[in-house]
Amino acid sequence: MSNKNAGIFEGKKCPIVTIVMDGVGMSDRIEGNAVKAANTPTLDMLAEKYHCFKLKAHGMAVGLPSDEDMGNSEVGHNALGAGQVFAQGAKLVSGAIENGRIFTSDTWKLLVSNCKDNGVFHFIGLFSDGNVHSHIDHLKALICKAKEEGVKKVRVHILLDGRDVGETSALEYIEPFEEFLSSVNNDSFDAKIASGGGRMVITMDRYEANWSMVEKGWHTHVLGEGRYFSTAKEAVETYRTETKKIDQDLPPFVIAEDGKPVGTINDGDSVVFFNFRGDRAIEISKAFEDKEFKIFDRIRVPKVVYSGMLEYDGDAHIPSKYLVSPPEISGTMGEFLVKHGFYQLAISETQKFGHVTYFWNGNRSGKFSDTLEEYIEIPSDIIPFEQRPWMQCALITDKLIEKIESGKFDFIRVNFPNGDMVGHTGNFFATKISMEALDLCLERILKAVDDAQGVAIITADHGNADEMYEINKKTDKAVTDGNGKFKAKTSHTLNPVPCYFYDNFYSDKYEFIEGSYGLANIAATVVTMVGLNPPSIWESSMVKLK
Repeated sequence: MSNKNAGIFEGKKCPIVTIVMDGVGMSDRIEGNAVKAANTPTLDMLAEKYHCFKLKAHGMAVGLPSDEDMGNSEVGHNALGAGQVFAQGAKLVSGAIENGRIFTSDTWKLLVSNCKDNGVFHFIGLFSDGNVHSHIDHLKALICKAKEEGVKKVRVHILLDGRDVGETSALEYIEPFEEFLSSVNNDSFDAKIASGGGRMVITMDRYEANWSMVEKGWHTHVLGEGRYFSTAKEAVETYRTETKKIDQDLPPFVIAEDGKPVGTINDGDSVVFFNFRGDRAIEISKAFEDKEFKIFDRIRVPKVVYSGMLEYDGDAHIPSKYLVSPPEISGTMGEFLVKHGFYQLAISETQKFGHVTYFWNGNRSGKFSDTLEEYIEIPSDIIPFEQRPWMQCALITDKLIEKIESGKFDFIRVNFPNGDMVGHTGNFFATKISMEALDLCLERILKAVDDAQGVAIITADHGNADEMYEINKKTDKAVTDGNGKFKAKTSHTLNPVPCYFYDNFYSDKYEFIEGSYGLANIAATVVTMVGLNPPSIWESSMVKLK
């Protein structure tokens, strides 16, 4: 147990509340900046009166291969919760492919041997180079190796992005990929795109928010049911004309020849879900592997060898087979505080609940202590986020204030998804509203923090709402279409995120250490403020006690 007479509270039971404004970065740009455009008197007050660090939330600061890689909620919360920077999915997979380790694994050998003679090797996943959930180069490497090892038939089921990359960029990936397939195909090797659809319509649901997406994906990829097209390009062009929707929202499609699907999944086939990020890969993995699965009628369940690119849930072991081991994250902040007897609360709505629990705890399901921890999930609405941009921020705030007033908790973490989930829709007006709703909630929360004589650390996990228009890198100006309208951006940004220290009671007990910091520095900062010595493996604290 810790000496709770140490630290800024000097023995009083007062909370530190870490508020994660998901997808709210910092940018001086005016055009397309929904954060600046919104009426946010609370954030304005924080910027004017309280200390703020600009934290790195992308690239190598969160374990990604380079600083050209945008951050995301998963690696961001890993860093926040772990106090450390670990090599993350994209980097792990790229390394395993480069050194060939992925192809010497027992799983890869089983996948190949299972379908080598009479079966089909299927690849399902997000089809882009966004490097957040997947990378198309990983897919190409797997296909080439499958051919090299004697696989005769490959089918690819593409989930259109338009979220981590340009909103209408699908053909920029489909057309070169078709050329790639033509270059590897010959009399003994046959590879084709078999099915697809928008990532927010089929297959890639997360946190069990909308299982009907997975059901649609099952019918599309496995059963070959849906609208037939001769090529993926034809499907995209037709749907764009008919629906006016961006890539992530395009309906499912099936590629057919002579009136039959070219790539249904059948007994004796092998299947790899090639996303390396876990949140949107777990449910489809359950549909393939869970023998007691009853969430929807799968109609037909083929006997296949199924594998994920990584193990998406290390505690539940989903899936049972995977090609690359995820980072082993130990010594997390949650576990550290439990060992020292601190009471903790984690709260968010469904869309980000896993981030303040599973990802915060180092890709670990469950609590470190049933006694010292409480997790609260507020159910998310199942409607397009731009239609209700405030999401569940008011309900989260109601419950959060109730828990602050209880006086039970030493450390509280909360995620507000608005800036990210609404930002991903590309709807500037809705995202502006989402920021205003969040600001109203912040005002209420900070009053409760003051009443409890606590401290709030207000930060974010990556940018999104701060850059809602595509930017021309050469001119640094927003991109317009042929009609003079700004082109919507639906992906994360490379901008830093704020880290405000809201403290009206204890500022004389510590001082800030100026420097260059990332999300991983918050853990050591928190435990320093409560009077503990951070583990030596953690990134350094941004404050020191006087």
